Amino acid sequence: MKISVDQSKCCGSGMCVLTDPDLFDQNEDDGTVVLLQEHPDEAHEATAEEAAGLCPAGAITIS
Repeated sequence: MKISVDQSKCCGSGMCVLTDPDLFDQNEDDGTVVLLQEHPDEAHEATAEEAAGLCPAGAITIS
């Protein structure tokens, strides 16, 4: 699994961080998504997919 984020789409809702703070953080200046782990281990795959589904801007992609 690979996680990609598009910071230009991000609206800073923080749903990703609330879903899995081990994978995502927010930029302190503008609140946009910061990806902490591009290739999560199996324990975080479900929450990565959940975060992608919850993102209101569609800024998170899973492949």
